[in-house]
Amino acid sequence: MSEKFKALVVNQEGDNFTRDIQSIDKNFLKHGDVLVKVHYSSLNYKDALILKNGARLVKEFPHIPGVDLSGEVVESSNSNFKEGDEIIATGMRIGETFYGGYSQYAKIKGEFIVKKPQSISTRQTMVLGTAGFTAVQCAFTTKQTREVLLLGEKVNDVIVTGASGGVGSIAVMVLSKLGCNVTAVTSKDDNIEYLKSIGAKNIIKTNDLNVEARPLDKGLYDGAVDTVGGNVLAKVLSHIKHSGIVAACGNASGIKLNTTVMPFIIRGVKLWGIDSVAASLKRREFIWEEAAKLVDFEKLEESIKEISLEELLKVYPDMLGGKTSGRYIINLSK
Repeated sequence: MSEKFKALVVNQEGDNFTRDIQSIDKNFLKHGDVLVKVHYSSLNYKDALILKNGARLVKEFPHIPGVDLSGEVVESSNSNFKEGDEIIATGMRIGETFYGGYSQYAKIKGEFIVKKPQSISTRQTMVLGTAGFTAVQCAFTTKQTREVLLLGEKVNDVIVTGASGGVGSIAVMVLSKLGCNVTAVTSKDDNIEYLKSIGAKNIIKTNDLNVEARPLDKGLYDGAVDTVGGNVLAKVLSHIKHSGIVAACGNASGIKLNTTVMPFIIRGVKLWGIDSVAASLKRREFIWEEAAKLVDFEKLEESIKEISLEELLKVYPDMLGGKTSGRYIINLSK
């Protein structure tokens, strides 16, 4: 490996928060037992918050952000990994407590790493990243948990909120591939045709659901994936049929949930929280294998922008301002 390589380093001294691309060496990397040459990382909303001001997630400075990364092992003192292994690392407080993927080399704990399935590339894993990983978890919870784990009836009609976002759009695609009739909820008119192209059968505007919900409304859906929370989630819960599962993973519309016990005790609806940060290694391996089968990467490429670390510094404020769409992946070779 090169003696020096580039990394995006954030630092805070008093009230002064900085973010700079620096030339560092591997002695700067203080965590983990597996040294990885990073091929790709991605930009998530959490990354953008950390790049802005640390978001109270970063406790020690200086710090290298980037909650996702994929690449190739170059050195390892962990018996589970050897030089040349291609890996994926997401969640597990990477990019928060531990140095992350915005660096040409990263040192990661072996227990945080998944070996990449042969059927997808390191680039494709970051086309998905934490957003895709979360979306596949949500889709399986909504459909497979009810049908297989709980031995319930078939899940046909589902609704996905925040469908224009990274998690929502991939959830639409996966649920459609699993045979569901998907209703996509979006606030962006210019994404309607794209959502239909990836499997959405019906489109609803977000404002139609962002209203105060009745305790129970007409049962319309067998399940749901909710990425926004707030009033939208409350309204979705009121429309879920008996025994339906709502997989919840976001709070863009608010952290408070104004609902009643009625959907849960009258219709047996289940509100299932999805956390992608601390998912078990076995679950991670399963989800990545299934993602390789269920995601149409050619179609996703229509919404992918590939950028450099330098360009990342220009893009993250747009994400915080709601001015971005689709997925941004960072090519560490650029």
